Amino acid sequence: MNPLRDWLKNCTTCPNACRVDRTSGEVGRCRTDDGIVVSSASLHFGEESCLVGSGGSGTIFLTACNLSCDFCQNYEISQLDRGHHISSGELLRIMLDLQQRGAENINFVSPTHQAPQIFETVIRAKREGLRLPIVYNCGGYENPDFLRELDGLVDIYMPDFKYGRNEEAKRYSGIADYVGFCKGALREMHRQVGDLKIELDGTARRGLLIRHLVLPDGIAGSREIIDFLASEISPNTCLNIMDQYRPMFRADTNSRLRRRVSRWDVEEARNYALSKGLTRVLP
Repeated sequence: MNPLRDWLKNCTTCPNACRVDRTSGEVGRCRTDDGIVVSSASLHFGEESCLVGSGGSGTIFLTACNLSCDFCQNYEISQLDRGHHISSGELLRIMLDLQQRGAENINFVSPTHQAPQIFETVIRAKREGLRLPIVYNCGGYENPDFLRELDGLVDIYMPDFKYGRNEEAKRYSGIADYVGFCKGALREMHRQVGDLKIELDGTARRGLLIRHLVLPDGIAGSREIIDFLASEISPNTCLNIMDQYRPMFRADTNSRLRRRVSRWDVEEARNYALSKGLTRVLP
């Protein structure tokens, strides 16, 4: 068996460590066996400008997720599992087609739970002419031991850093140990690819780009996240402090999640990041 697929037999691909045999059809928390399940693939112009460039980001949305966020903005894909099974060959053709259409990169959205089968295909695609940077666009709940298997296969890591405290991670995403695993994953990602590098044309080709969605009522623990990035990752960390939060999915069942984020909430987080020496704060 391919070394990456070996992780699926007693699955510890992500920190949920369900230990089911996905190669025999068993599924764990991510509800996914060893197949490839995709929601959509297209040239996407809504990502960060350094990913979009002039041609767009070749974005492939993977179905399902290893998190259960009450406020998920893509819940139809991640929680309701909208998508369809495709073969490894079909995924390979999608990647090469996006390249031919002018994509700046191949951007896998929510790849964590399907990473063994996806990167088995990425290796084949590179042999058949894929030249684009590979973006690993994830929720931050990663197993650093598995990420080491991807060393040399991922060019741009783009994780969320959702929470600075585990109590909120447990309450709103059903994960009791999010913070420790996210920190360990970020250290491993940064070890592999370093700080984000921007080419003269304004596009990113390699490095770490972190997203942090500001949540209402200080739920996200933005200051704790910023403190960690400034002191333990790099003062040159590229951090996108995002203001896109909208009450969606199950957010209306919780009083703290029902309201939108104010401009003051977002500016406070950005100003705090700058005060801690992070100068590459987006947008």
